[in-house]
Amino acid sequence: MRSLLNFASRDIAIDLGTANTVVYVSGKGIVTSEPSVVAMELVNGARKVRAVGDDAKLMMGKTPDNIRTVRPLRAGVIADLEVAEEMIKHFIRKAHAGPSRFSRGPEVVICIPSGATSVERRAIRDAVSNAGADRVSLIEEPMAAAIGAGLPVAEPIGSMVVDIGGGTTEVGVISLQGLAFCRSARVGGDRMDDAIASYVRRNFNLLIGEATAERVKMEVGAAVRPPDGKGSKTYVRGRDVTRGVPGEIELSQAQVADALAEPVSQIVEVVRTALEHTQPEIAADVIDQGITMTGGGSLLRDIATVLEDSTGLSVRIADDPMSCVALGAGQTLEEQVLRGALMAA
Repeated sequence: MRSLLNFASRDIAIDLGTANTVVYVSGKGIVTSEPSVVAMELVNGARKVRAVGDDAKLMMGKTPDNIRTVRPLRAGVIADLEVAEEMIKHFIRKAHAGPSRFSRGPEVVICIPSGATSVERRAIRDAVSNAGADRVSLIEEPMAAAIGAGLPVAEPIGSMVVDIGGGTTEVGVISLQGLAFCRSARVGGDRMDDAIASYVRRNFNLLIGEATAERVKMEVGAAVRPPDGKGSKTYVRGRDVTRGVPGEIELSQAQVADALAEPVSQIVEVVRTALEHTQPEIAADVIDQGITMTGGGSLLRDIATVLEDSTGLSVRIADDPMSCVALGAGQTLEEQVLRGALMAA
């Protein structure tokens, strides 16, 4: 029997992302946005939470043998149920900081990939319920992203949203508060980081960690090679696998663009597939509306240009793209007219 935490009566929406978790509290807005990372310490054979979020991410790749950093979500779904529950509890407590006189748990709206299986959806529901939620509703990420980006989801107008997260890329064609077509591919920011790390090892015999690969992506990452063939540069440090000692190399923007070519092409292919399956009348609306991009991956340099060139449609990046999914899920709590976008869990 689960024990309920003491909460205020405010309900919350959670964008439980592979890379970051964003928490929205009704009446307040977004209150927490932290990495989806948990540091677990082994004490007398039992796992104990040492740190969550920002503090845990600082430990990645730098922990002693008795401490392990865990990312409980992979490709947008829960890979470690126990750790995911602890992480969700932490974020809910943080969202409802301070003493409370209320004993009931909050209603929680949780975002899920559109391609999640029934087993994966049940795992997410169970994790949130065990963390203390009184009622759990699910909303698919493309729908939440479209609502958060301000698209006319409740009207008979077709819209297309592309949400590039840490673990998945979600493409949704939305009309009349429903998904006319959706496609989910397990490619996103994590795959980009892996591609950079693989490129560096393959070409320079240098082993780098997740945090370094992510930094390189954010500093000089690009979807296309720069016109001068080089672009901006950054220094990368890691372990030389041939000599077994620390090493440092210089990476150019052009080299990083080459490393990212495969995941970028996979994202483009997912978008093109969605367009091929879009109903003709909705496709006509998409020509007028264009494509809206959300998620952290939409911040990669020139990725909007690549999509424009591949589809022939106008592409815009939403305001505050990293928060769109959480904002959209939160709006379903605030606005009764959007409740139809939710699925009971």
